[in-house]
Amino acid sequence: MSDSTPGSDSTPTVDQAPRKSRSAHGLGSGPGLIIVVVYGVLALAATGRSILQIVEYFERAPLSYVLSALAAVIYIAATYALARGHRRLAWVTISIEMVGVLVVGLASYLLPDLFPSKTVWSHFGSGYGYVPLVLPAVGLWWLSRGSRAPHTS
Repeated sequence: MSDSTPGSDSTPTVDQAPRKSRSAHGLGSGPGLIIVVVYGVLALAATGRSILQIVEYFERAPLSYVLSALAAVIYIAATYALARGHRRLAWVTISIEMVGVLVVGLASYLLPDLFPSKTVWSHFGSGYGYVPLVLPAVGLWWLSRGSRAPHTS
C-alpha cells in the first residue's frame, strides 16, 4: 500500500539543516566551558550573598550590598552571554565587571569607611580567592582570541 503523504518514504521530515549548538561561536566550548562554569558558580554565590545582605543587613552597609547585587546581575548576564555565544553582550558585561572590580577594589582600600561590609569586588575579590579579579581578565582574553569565522575541525 502506497502512502503519498510527505515523509512517508524513508526521508526524514524534520528540518535537515544543521543545528547550531548553544555555543555557536565557540565561546562556551572547550576551555570556554570552564569559564562559563566559573561564571555560573560566581553568579550563584554573588546572588545568594547579595540577597541575604539586602534582606537581613541592608541598613549596615547599603552601598556594599547594592554593589554585591550589581555584581550578581553582571555575572548572570556574562554567564548567559558566554554560554549562548552572544559575543557583544559578553564583551560589555565582562568589561563592566573588570572596571567594577578594579574601582571597587581600590576604593575599598582607599575609602574603607564607604565599605563597612565586604562586597564581591571589595579588596579585589579577596573574599572569593581573588577570582573576581582574575576571571574578567581571563574572560576578556578568551573573547579577544576567538575568531568570528567558523571553526574547522
